[in-house]
Amino acid sequence: MSETIDLSAVRNGQLKTLANAQLANAELQGAKLADVDLSRADLKGANLKGADLSAANLQGAIARAAFRGADLSAANLRKTDFRNADLRGAIFSDAECQGASFGGSFLAGAVLSNLNLSNIDFRGADLRGATLTGADLQGADFASANLSGADLSQADLEEANFEGAVLRGTSLERANLFCARMDDAVLDGAILSGTCLEGTPLASVG
Repeated sequence: MSETIDLSAVRNGQLKTLANAQLANAELQGAKLADVDLSRADLKGANLKGADLSAANLQGAIARAAFRGADLSAANLRKTDFRNADLRGAIFSDAECQGASFGGSFLAGAVLSNLNLSNIDFRGADLRGATLTGADLQGADFASANLSGADLSQADLEEANFEGAVLRGTSLERANLFCARMDDAVLDGAILSGTCLEGTPLASVG
């Protein structure tokens, strides 16, 4: 990519190849970026609220940006850096998220159902009211995350880490919590009907 990028063309979806693009702090609210190649792009601080990023390629991108209400369905998000990003209400249906980082991100109300999120870093993330039904979350790290009111029903949470996490009113119905770590987790009002808790000591749960 050239050093000067026409942001108007980007917003209108006229540029389909933006790999390695320098788009830090760019104003891209509501941009039409479906199917666009943004692999390894620098989007730090950019405004992508409400943007259509469906089927876009953000593999390896620095995406510590504002994606509130964005459509990331079927996007390639492998090894994407979403740390501290605003992803409230974002849609991730059918997205590929292997190796992505969500530590400290704001995912309240986001939709992440049925995704492969095994071993993903969600440490300190805000997942209040998020939907993660049926997701593969084996080995995921939710240490100190806030999952109050989130829906993790039927999720596979084997060996996931919930140390210090807040799960007030969280639905874990029929979820697999085999050998999960729950030290100092807060489970007030959590729904645990049909939940597999084998190998998960709850003695130290708050």
